[in-house]
Amino acid sequence: MISPVKIWRNQKKVRELLGREGTIVTWTKIFVPPEGFESQAPYVVAIAKFADKSNITAQLVDYEENNLKIGQKVRTKNQKPRRRRSYSLRCKV
Repeated sequence: MISPVKIWRNQKKVRELLGREGTIVTWTKIFVPPEGFESQAPYVVAIAKFADKSNITAQLVDYEENNLKIGQKVRTKNQKPRRRRSYSLRCKV
């Protein structure tokens, strides 16, 4: 079990990243996910670059795969995944 203190600290970091706009540097579709993510496969993960030159890796949501392009604008959002207690950072196209 994850410590409630670790969950709280992580949520503070995630809050700082919410609502930021960036662009897709690269993306890939995951067909064979790591343990615990099997029910979500296949899913798309992207690296996004932001104005302050920082990069994050996040799962993409609300997208059409045929329209995904390098350089496309994305916005970070918070989403509570099924079967987990903590929220995670996602990018919305």
